[in-house]
Parts: sequence; C-alpha cells; structure tokens
Amino acid sequence: MKCYSDPILRLALILSLALVAGCGGSAPRLAPLAPDAVVLAFGDSITFGTGAGANQSYPAVLASLIGRKVESAGVPGETSEGGLARLPQALDYYQPQLVIICEGGNDFLRKLNEKQTAANIRAMVRAARGKGAAVLLVAVPKPGLLPSPPDFYEEIAGDFAIPLEAAALKKILRDNELKSDLVHPNAKGYASLAQALAEVLKKSGAI
Repeated sequence: MKCYSDPILRLALILSLALVAGCGGSAPRLAPLAPDAVVLAFGDSITFGTGAGANQSYPAVLASLIGRKVESAGVPGETSEGGLARLPQALDYYQPQLVIICEGGNDFLRKLNEKQTAANIRAMVRAARGKGAAVLLVAVPKPGLLPSPPDFYEEIAGDFAIPLEAAALKKILRDNELKSDLVHPNAKGYASLAQALAEVLKKSGAI
C-alpha cells in the first residue's frame, strides 16, 4: 500500500476522492408520475414557447417524451412577482402532480432586485409543495455575452431538495443555432430543453 506522506499528494488524493463521490452522488428523488398524472409547466415566455410554433414549445415536446399530460401555463413578459400571484389559481385549476417552474428571466431583463426574485421563486416552490405537488426547478440565465444563471437557483434547489435543470438554457442561449433571439430558444432549442428536462425526470425516478 502506498503511503501518501507528502501533504500535496495527500490533498490531491482527497480532492480526487471528493470528485468521485460527487459524481456518484444521488440526485433528489421524485415520486413516480402516475400514467394519468398532470405536469404543470409554469413560467413566462420560455414556457409559452415564444420563438416557435405552439406544438414546438418545450411543454408540447416534453409531453411526447415522457408520455404524460403536460399543461402549459406560460405568460410572456411575466415577472416572478406576477408568477407568484398567478400560481395558486393554476395549482387549483390543474391539480398537478408535478410543477416545472421556469421564472426569473424578465426580472433579469428589467434589472429587478435578485434577492426579491429568489424570494418569489422560493415562495412558488412552497406554494406548489403546499398543494402536494412535486417541483422541478429550471435555472434561467441572466442576459449577457455569456448568459449564465445566478447562484440562487442552486441554493433554492438545495434548500428544498428538489431537482434542478441548470445547464440546458445556458447552453441554448449561447448557441445561435438554438435560439430565435437573444433570450428565447427556437424550435430546436425548445426540443433540447425538453430533452434535458426528460433526462432529469428519469434520473429522479419520476418516469
């Protein structure tokens, strides 16, 4: 057996083991979606499907990928404050088993207070779970040369132990072939987002 007496070698070994453990760590789990379950896709123009046809939005594509009914409740131009006010009625109307929350983009465009945006999204997660629905959170990038989501999405997902899809929109909005304008995917981009969300649902045990 090797003896790692050199402090630098020992540190490298510890970091390597930590990386391996992190890669093998289990993602937050979700209850399996019943065959007749309703999934509520809730958000702004990205959920609505701005930049593509109605049957090319991510909720429409996701429904075909997971074999479940996915209701689209996207309102273009909506801020997280507006979403928080609208969500309770949507929960009562659709009675979903799972809610996919994709909010924050319009807050960033309008340069609204990020702490308030985070608080609004936290409240949305609480509202959905309060109605017995599971939640999948989508991280929305802030606009810029290299769009990237704020850290608060990961913090919220960690605090509530819910799945987070943090990479898809960042990748889409950095690729001109996948977007219709600076802040919206095109049909190909929405398909990519739907595929990423389907993979999260598979890994979480929902499907």
